[in-house]
Amino acid sequence: MSETPQTSTTVTKDAPRPPAPRRLPLVLVLGSLTALGPLTIDLYLPALPQVSADLHVSQAVTQLTLTAFMLGIALGQLIIGPLSDTLGRRRPLLIGLTVYVAAGAVCSFAPDPQVLIGMRLIQGLAGAAGIVIARAVVRDLDDGLAAARLLSSLMLVSGTAPILAPVLGAQLLRLTSWRGVFVTLTLLGVAILSATAVLLPDTLPTAHRRHGGLTTTLRTMRDLIGDRHFTGYLLTGSLGFAALFAYIAGSSFALQRVYGASPQTYSVLFAVNSIGMVATGQLNGKLLLGRFPSHRVLATGLAVLGAAGTALLLLVTTAHAGLPWIAGALFLTACPVGMILPTTTALCLQRAPHAAGSASALLGTTQFLMGALAPALAGLGRQGTALPMATSVFGLALAASGCFLALCRPWRSTADPLKL
Repeated sequence: MSETPQTSTTVTKDAPRPPAPRRLPLVLVLGSLTALGPLTIDLYLPALPQVSADLHVSQAVTQLTLTAFMLGIALGQLIIGPLSDTLGRRRPLLIGLTVYVAAGAVCSFAPDPQVLIGMRLIQGLAGAAGIVIARAVVRDLDDGLAAARLLSSLMLVSGTAPILAPVLGAQLLRLTSWRGVFVTLTLLGVAILSATAVLLPDTLPTAHRRHGGLTTTLRTMRDLIGDRHFTGYLLTGSLGFAALFAYIAGSSFALQRVYGASPQTYSVLFAVNSIGMVATGQLNGKLLLGRFPSHRVLATGLAVLGAAGTALLLLVTTAHAGLPWIAGALFLTACPVGMILPTTTALCLQRAPHAAGSASALLGTTQFLMGALAPALAGLGRQGTALPMATSVFGLALAASGCFLALCRPWRSTADPLKL
């Protein structure tokens, strides 16, 4: 294992860490911030067919509302992450959350798909603040195994979003239209903004802040990308994330239109899969990491994801495979992501101790750019079949394993990189 790269910086490296906020409020606030992006997607997933019918557009155009939001999150993190290294965490976070709330309110009144897609892009740009800064706060307060375990703990909160959101979204559709879903998202944004303003202090002291403007930021990112191990963890986690989003984007249409699931049945299946992912995340943080080398844990998660993708591809090409079999394969697709994402995130941040915002930005931007392609991939091909979704999951899982093996070369070191 090579040494952690030294990125360009003018911070005082021996300055003490800031005092950590109380653990429970910290986990609740950071978990809510990391959940904001998935929540904004998952809450209205059951409404995608209704949006398509109401605005008189195709499935592919409707899925552009997912793509636009994810592109916004990707680009927003690239801007806000480095900015938080310079200005501190609190100010960019509060501004971003405020804009997110305003964009969500406009989405609820969108008269046509162009306005909806545009506002979803802005909503993603602003909502990126919560995701990228929450990860940077974790690195401000902890490193190594402690950071990995905190990231896994956040899944107790952030994982609740995909568990509850489709269920809540399906129930909301019994009371209101898809526009009411966006009203709900706006109100939730106000609640998260208020909690953040009250409970989360700035965790980046002035002595740790970076200076030098755009040139220094670009140099820092160049150095990070030039680190083969950082790039390997970055691509491995991002491709695993994209495989998850291929399932998320494709499952609404596939399970409801191809396999006959009602919105309520779909939401229950989605919740079960999310519970599996959260449970795996807790197993990862509390039992696996520290007891087994992080590379071995990551390899296990990738192996399970690859097996699930293979099974899903075989099942959708078998004419007699019914909903229970497809649901089982999707469950096994979601579960290993609870191992892959916290582990790759912690490994990335471990290699950037004095540029957590920039590293978090690269991580989040790459994840969501790849994730933004997943809805488009899952919507390609012949309509009325789950084959595009299955092919996307399989291909992305295979690519994630390939990047891990080619760039990280885990067989070359027996030491746990999270303990170095």
